[in-house]
Amino acid sequence: MCRHLAYLGAPVSPVGPLVGAPHALLVQAHAPADMRGGGTVNADGFGLAWLADDEGPPVRYRRARPVWTDETLPRLAETVRPAAFVGAVRSGTPGMPVEEGACAPFVDDRWMFSHNGVVTGWPSSVAGLAEKLPVVDLLGLEARTDSALLWALLRRRLAAGGDPVTEVAQLVSDVERAAPGSRLNLVLTGRDLLVATAWTHSLSVLARAGGVAVASEPYDDDPAWQPVPDRHLVVARRDGTGAVVDRIVPLDERSST
Repeated sequence: MCRHLAYLGAPVSPVGPLVGAPHALLVQAHAPADMRGGGTVNADGFGLAWLADDEGPPVRYRRARPVWTDETLPRLAETVRPAAFVGAVRSGTPGMPVEEGACAPFVDDRWMFSHNGVVTGWPSSVAGLAEKLPVVDLLGLEARTDSALLWALLRRRLAAGGDPVTEVAQLVSDVERAAPGSRLNLVLTGRDLLVATAWTHSLSVLARAGGVAVASEPYDDDPAWQPVPDRHLVVARRDGTGAVVDRIVPLDERSST
Protein backbone atom coordinates (compact mmCIF):
# COMPACT_ATOMS: atom_id res chain seq x y z
CA MET A 1 0.00 0.00 0.00
CA CYS A 2 1.02 3.64 0.31
CA ARG A 3 0.52 6.76 2.41
CA HIS A 4 -0.70 10.06 1.07
CA LEU A 5 -1.94 13.50 2.06
CA ALA A 6 -3.48 16.53 0.41
CA TYR A 7 -4.18 20.15 1.33
CA LEU A 8 -6.46 22.90 0.02
CA GLY A 9 -6.72 26.39 1.46
CA ALA A 10 -4.70 29.47 2.27
CA PRO A 11 -1.07 29.24 1.10
CA VAL A 12 1.11 27.21 3.48
CA SER A 13 4.44 25.45 3.39
CA PRO A 14 4.16 21.68 2.91
CA VAL A 15 7.36 21.06 4.86
CA GLY A 16 5.57 20.16 8.11
CA PRO A 17 3.20 17.52 6.74
CA LEU A 18 5.94 16.10 4.54
CA VAL A 19 9.02 15.99 6.77
CA GLY A 20 8.78 18.20 9.85
CA ALA A 21 5.71 17.17 11.84
CA PRO A 22 5.91 14.45 14.53
CA HIS A 23 4.24 11.89 12.25
CA ALA A 24 5.01 13.49 8.91
CA LEU A 25 4.86 11.55 5.66
CA LEU A 26 8.59 10.95 6.09
CA VAL A 27 7.86 9.07 9.34
CA GLN A 28 4.85 7.27 7.92
CA ALA A 29 7.08 5.94 5.16
CA HIS A 30 9.02 3.75 7.58
CA ALA A 31 6.78 3.67 10.70
CA PRO A 32 3.12 3.79 9.62
CA ALA A 33 0.55 3.46 12.39
CA ASP A 34 -2.44 2.09 10.48
CA MET A 35 -1.66 0.16 7.30
CA ARG A 36 -4.54 -2.29 7.88
CA GLY A 37 -2.77 -5.35 6.58
CA GLY A 38 -1.14 -3.55 3.68
CA GLY A 39 2.55 -3.75 4.63
CA THR A 40 4.83 -1.82 6.95
CA VAL A 41 7.38 0.11 4.90
CA ASN A 42 6.75 2.55 2.05
CA ALA A 43 10.17 2.61 0.44
CA ASP A 44 9.39 2.34 -3.28
CA GLY A 45 9.26 6.02 -4.11
CA PHE A 46 7.62 9.30 -3.21
CA GLY A 47 6.24 12.44 -4.77
CA LEU A 48 5.04 15.96 -4.14
CA ALA A 49 2.89 18.05 -6.47
CA TRP A 50 1.62 21.56 -5.89
CA LEU A 51 -0.15 24.40 -7.64
CA ALA A 52 1.89 27.58 -7.94
CA ASP A 53 0.30 31.02 -7.97
CA ASP A 54 0.90 31.55 -11.69
CA GLU A 55 -2.30 29.70 -12.75
CA GLY A 56 -0.16 27.15 -14.57
CA PRO A 57 -0.27 23.35 -14.34
CA PRO A 58 0.91 21.53 -11.21
CA VAL A 59 4.60 21.40 -10.40
CA ARG A 60 5.82 17.92 -9.48
CA TYR A 61 8.87 16.37 -7.85
CA ARG A 62 9.10 12.60 -7.42
CA ARG A 63 11.72 9.88 -7.18
CA ALA A 64 11.71 6.05 -7.16
CA ARG A 65 13.63 5.68 -3.91
CA PRO A 66 12.87 5.91 -0.18
CA VAL A 67 11.88 9.43 0.81
CA TRP A 68 14.32 9.40 3.73
CA THR A 69 17.25 9.08 1.30
CA ASP A 70 16.38 12.26 -0.61
CA GLU A 71 18.20 15.45 0.38
CA THR A 72 16.27 17.73 -1.97
CA LEU A 73 12.69 17.31 -0.75
CA PRO A 74 13.02 19.02 2.66
CA ARG A 75 14.63 22.13 1.22
CA LEU A 76 12.27 22.16 -1.74
CA ALA A 77 9.24 22.00 0.55
CA GLU A 78 10.60 24.93 2.56
CA THR A 79 10.76 27.19 -0.48
CA VAL A 80 7.16 26.96 -1.68
CA ARG A 81 3.83 28.07 -0.16
CA PRO A 82 1.10 26.60 -2.35
CA ALA A 83 -2.64 26.83 -1.81
CA ALA A 84 -3.02 23.19 -2.84
CA PHE A 85 -0.65 20.22 -2.74
CA VAL A 86 -0.54 16.42 -2.69
CA GLY A 87 2.20 14.25 -1.23
CA ALA A 88 2.64 10.48 -1.33
CA VAL A 89 5.02 7.67 -0.42
CA ARG A 90 4.78 4.31 -2.17
CA SER A 91 4.86 0.68 -1.20
CA GLY A 92 4.78 -1.11 -4.54
CA THR A 93 2.46 -4.07 -4.96
CA PRO A 94 4.40 -7.26 -5.85
CA GLY A 95 4.62 -7.61 -9.60
CA MET A 96 4.35 -3.89 -10.28
CA PRO A 97 7.44 -1.88 -11.27
CA VAL A 98 9.47 0.30 -8.94
CA GLU A 99 10.09 3.34 -11.12
CA GLU A 100 9.48 7.06 -11.05
CA GLY A 101 6.46 6.86 -13.34
CA ALA A 102 4.70 4.62 -10.82
CA CYS A 103 4.93 7.18 -8.02
CA ALA A 104 2.05 9.47 -7.12
CA PRO A 105 1.02 12.19 -7.47
CA PHE A 106 -0.16 11.85 -11.06
CA VAL A 107 -1.00 15.16 -12.70
CA ASP A 108 -2.45 16.85 -15.75
CA ASP A 109 -2.97 20.53 -16.54
CA ARG A 110 -5.49 21.01 -13.70
CA TRP A 111 -5.47 18.12 -11.28
CA MET A 112 -3.27 16.16 -8.86
CA PHE A 113 -4.20 12.54 -8.07
CA SER A 114 -3.07 9.81 -5.69
CA HIS A 115 -4.20 6.27 -4.92
CA ASN A 116 -3.54 4.56 -1.60
CA GLY A 117 -4.43 0.89 -1.95
CA VAL A 118 -4.50 -1.93 -4.48
CA VAL A 119 -6.79 -3.26 -7.18
CA THR A 120 -7.40 -6.94 -6.52
CA GLY A 121 -6.86 -9.35 -9.39
CA TRP A 122 -4.79 -6.81 -11.33
CA PRO A 123 -4.63 -6.61 -14.29
CA SER A 124 -7.26 -9.04 -15.54
CA SER A 125 -9.96 -7.86 -13.13
CA VAL A 126 -10.09 -4.38 -14.66
CA ALA A 127 -9.46 -5.31 -18.29
CA GLY A 128 -13.06 -4.46 -19.07
CA LEU A 129 -12.62 -0.93 -17.73
CA ALA A 130 -9.28 -0.51 -19.47
CA GLU A 131 -10.64 -1.51 -22.86
CA LYS A 132 -12.99 1.49 -22.75
CA LEU A 133 -10.02 3.86 -22.88
CA PRO A 134 -8.67 5.09 -26.20
CA VAL A 135 -5.59 3.16 -27.25
CA VAL A 136 -3.49 6.31 -27.01
CA ASP A 137 -4.38 6.61 -23.31
CA LEU A 138 -3.27 3.05 -22.65
CA LEU A 139 -0.05 3.55 -24.57
CA GLY A 140 0.57 6.72 -22.60
CA LEU A 141 0.27 5.20 -19.13
CA GLU A 142 3.14 6.44 -16.97
CA ALA A 143 3.62 2.96 -15.52
CA ARG A 144 2.10 -0.51 -15.71
CA THR A 145 0.34 -0.16 -12.37
CA ASP A 146 -3.18 -0.11 -11.02
CA SER A 147 -2.79 3.49 -9.82
CA ALA A 148 -1.70 4.73 -13.23
CA LEU A 149 -4.71 3.05 -14.82
CA LEU A 150 -7.09 4.55 -12.25
CA TRP A 151 -5.70 7.97 -13.07
CA ALA A 152 -6.11 7.38 -16.81
CA LEU A 153 -9.74 6.37 -16.29
CA LEU A 154 -10.50 9.37 -14.09
CA ARG A 155 -8.63 11.82 -16.30
CA ARG A 156 -10.60 10.70 -19.36
CA ARG A 157 -13.89 11.18 -17.50
CA LEU A 158 -12.88 14.64 -16.30
CA ALA A 159 -11.76 15.64 -19.79
CA ALA A 160 -15.21 14.65 -21.05
CA GLY A 161 -16.76 17.18 -18.70
CA GLY A 162 -17.68 14.93 -15.80
CA ASP A 163 -18.25 16.43 -12.36
CA PRO A 164 -15.11 15.64 -10.31
CA VAL A 165 -16.97 14.57 -7.17
CA THR A 166 -19.32 12.30 -9.09
CA GLU A 167 -16.53 10.83 -11.20
CA VAL A 168 -14.30 9.99 -8.23
CA ALA A 169 -17.20 8.23 -6.52
CA GLN A 170 -18.20 6.46 -9.73
CA LEU A 171 -14.65 5.24 -10.30
CA VAL A 172 -14.59 3.64 -6.87
CA SER A 173 -17.94 1.98 -7.59
CA ASP A 174 -16.84 0.73 -11.01
CA VAL A 175 -13.55 -0.70 -9.77
CA GLU A 176 -15.13 -2.33 -6.72
CA ARG A 177 -17.69 -3.97 -8.99
CA ALA A 178 -14.98 -5.27 -11.30
CA ALA A 179 -12.45 -6.13 -8.59
CA PRO A 180 -14.23 -6.77 -5.28
CA GLY A 181 -12.13 -6.24 -2.18
CA SER A 182 -9.95 -3.56 -3.70
CA ARG A 183 -8.50 -0.83 -1.48
CA LEU A 184 -9.44 2.46 -3.07
CA ASN A 185 -8.44 5.49 -1.06
CA LEU A 186 -8.27 8.17 -3.75
CA VAL A 187 -7.35 11.85 -3.61
CA LEU A 188 -8.08 14.39 -6.35
CA THR A 189 -7.07 18.00 -5.78
CA GLY A 190 -7.28 21.12 -7.92
CA ARG A 191 -7.29 24.86 -7.30
CA ASP A 192 -10.76 25.00 -5.80
CA LEU A 193 -11.68 21.43 -4.89
CA LEU A 194 -10.36 18.48 -2.89
CA VAL A 195 -12.05 15.07 -3.10
CA ALA A 196 -10.91 12.05 -1.10
CA THR A 197 -12.29 8.58 -0.47
CA ALA A 198 -11.90 6.16 2.41
CA TRP A 199 -12.43 2.65 1.02
CA THR A 200 -11.05 -0.16 3.22
CA HIS A 201 -8.03 1.95 4.23
CA SER A 202 -7.38 4.62 6.83
CA LEU A 203 -8.05 8.32 6.21
CA SER A 204 -8.36 11.34 8.49
CA VAL A 205 -9.43 14.93 7.86
CA LEU A 206 -8.34 18.16 9.52
CA ALA A 207 -10.25 21.41 9.13
CA ARG A 208 -8.30 24.38 10.45
CA ALA A 209 -8.97 28.08 9.97
CA GLY A 210 -8.14 28.73 6.34
CA GLY A 211 -7.56 25.20 5.12
CA VAL A 212 -8.46 21.51 4.95
CA ALA A 213 -6.05 18.57 4.98
CA VAL A 214 -6.66 14.89 4.48
CA ALA A 215 -4.07 12.23 5.24
CA SER A 216 -3.76 8.48 5.50
CA GLU A 217 -2.71 9.15 9.09
CA PRO A 218 -2.69 12.39 11.12
CA TYR A 219 0.74 13.95 10.79
CA ASP A 220 0.56 15.91 14.05
CA ASP A 221 -1.25 15.82 17.39
CA ASP A 222 -3.89 18.45 16.61
CA PRO A 223 -7.07 17.27 18.37
CA ALA A 224 -9.15 18.52 15.44
CA TRP A 225 -8.15 15.51 13.34
CA GLN A 226 -11.17 13.30 12.67
CA PRO A 227 -11.17 9.77 11.22
CA VAL A 228 -13.17 9.41 8.04
CA PRO A 229 -15.54 6.44 8.24
CA ASP A 230 -14.89 3.60 5.83
CA ARG A 231 -16.64 3.87 2.45
CA HIS A 232 -17.10 7.60 2.79
CA LEU A 233 -16.30 10.55 0.57
CA VAL A 234 -14.78 13.86 1.71
CA VAL A 235 -15.31 17.04 -0.28
CA ALA A 236 -13.57 20.33 0.54
CA ARG A 237 -14.05 23.52 -1.44
CA ARG A 238 -12.29 26.86 -1.55
CA ASP A 239 -14.08 29.73 0.14
CA GLY A 240 -13.23 33.42 0.44
CA THR A 241 -10.15 33.01 2.64
CA GLY A 242 -9.12 29.39 2.31
CA ALA A 243 -11.14 26.19 2.20
CA VAL A 244 -13.81 24.39 4.22
CA VAL A 245 -15.18 20.86 4.39
CA ASP A 246 -18.26 20.81 2.22
CA ARG A 247 -19.42 17.34 3.22
CA ILE A 248 -18.44 13.86 4.37
CA VAL A 249 -20.95 11.34 3.09
CA PRO A 250 -21.27 7.62 2.38
CA LEU A 251 -20.10 6.91 -1.12
CA ASP A 252 -23.49 5.56 -2.12
CA GLU A 253 -25.09 8.87 -1.09
CA ARG A 254 -22.72 11.20 -2.92
CA SER A 255 -24.14 13.90 -5.16
CA SER A 256 -22.65 16.43 -7.52
CA THR A 257 -23.03 20.14 -6.92
